[in-house]
Amino acid sequence: MAVFPLCLVLFLAIAGHSSATYCVCKDNLSDSILQKNIDYACGAGADCSAIISSGACYNPNTVKDHCNYAVNSYFQKKNQVNGSCDFQGSATTTSTLSSSKILNHT
Repeated sequence: MAVFPLCLVLFLAIAGHSSATYCVCKDNLSDSILQKNIDYACGAGADCSAIISSGACYNPNTVKDHCNYAVNSYFQKKNQVNGSCDFQGSATTTSTLSSSKILNHT
C-alpha cells in the first residue's frame, strides 16, 4: 500500500501546484486506444519513467492507470494548454484529483 502514496506524490510533483487541473483518460475505452495515448504522450514529452516496469508507479499495472499517468504528465508539460488533453476525444480534464481517476480503474 506504500506505492499509492508515493505515486500520488509523484503525480502531484508532475502536476505542480499552480492549478488544480488534471488530464485523465476517459472510462470504457479499449486497451488499444489507451495504449495509443500512452505511446503518444510518452513519445511527445511526458515523463513516463515512473510507469516503466521498474518505475515507482508501475503498479497497479493496468493500461488505464498508466494512461492516466502519461496523459496528465503530457498535459502538465504542455502547461495545460487548451487541446493538450484531448487525445482525439479519449481524454478529459478534471479538477478533482482522486485515486480512482488517476491510479485505479473505478
